[in-house]
Amino acid sequence: MSDNDDFSSDDSPQTWVSYSERDEWRNVVPVEQDDGPNPVVPIAYSDKFRETHDYFRAILKSKEKSERALHLTADCIWLNAANYTVWQYRREILKELGIDLKDELEFIEMIIKCNFKNYQVWHHRKVIVEWMQDPSAELQFTSNILKKDAKNYHAWQHRQWVISTFNLFENELEYVEQLISNDIRNNSAWNQRYYVISNTTHFEPEIIEREIDYTLKKISEVPGNESAWNYLRGILMHDKSGGLAFNSRVSQCCKELYNQNYRTNHLLACIVDICQERHSKNELTDPFFQIEKAIQLCTDLAQTHDKIRKRYWKYICQQISEREKAET
Repeated sequence: MSDNDDFSSDDSPQTWVSYSERDEWRNVVPVEQDDGPNPVVPIAYSDKFRETHDYFRAILKSKEKSERALHLTADCIWLNAANYTVWQYRREILKELGIDLKDELEFIEMIIKCNFKNYQVWHHRKVIVEWMQDPSAELQFTSNILKKDAKNYHAWQHRQWVISTFNLFENELEYVEQLISNDIRNNSAWNQRYYVISNTTHFEPEIIEREIDYTLKKISEVPGNESAWNYLRGILMHDKSGGLAFNSRVSQCCKELYNQNYRTNHLLACIVDICQERHSKNELTDPFFQIEKAIQLCTDLAQTHDKIRKRYWKYICQQISEREKAET
């Protein structure tokens, strides 16, 4: 919300009344911002912004913690929600006055809806929830934010903090599955799935098998979805029976997609890695995954399928070729 909006002391946008014209503030002498005698790039603050913060500096200087000071911080926040000092002082006032923190949650909800990507607003909500030790509104709140901004980093960070702090993992996998069903390319949802699995299992073999099944199904639906390929690699890092290179279902999936003329860079990169790892372990029984295939695919990626990273693929091709020469 811009500093052209009007606010009042009830913490919500209303008709603006200058602080100098409010009877309850007549005993306060505002403290002007000191930019020095010759500021290089003075900021053109609006009169409203300047006056509000002049009064805030005054109550900060006098260490006043009162209802009016709390309302003043609200006006400052509506004008600039990123001001750490204002938020910190507001928390000090809340503690001093013993304000009902449910009201504060309602206030911060309004602020966040206008400032989705502001660190300070999310940090304040986290602190309030910690004080209350009541996370009951947080999953629904973050879900509402993510409906509007599915990849909002702060919302996901807050959600993960709430889930881990208060052990609310129980239904999170179902929530994530719904998000992926709605948007299979939602990388944040895939990341959350990995987060949940990591914190609720020890990557037991049956969990790994389940996740491979789930991911391969999603890859078959959209073979060019980088999120699913990255997730598959992450899961297979925990597979002690062979990992990416020696999982028969992954290898079969790669061969089938390739033979169906899919040439997504994620598929080809996966085949390259399988070829290299199998070659390093001297596992050469499958003619599809020979090192010559990796060299060919690196060239294809550099020239056709992933030109933006052609230097990278040329480098990988060179590295493979040099290792081949050294071994012969």
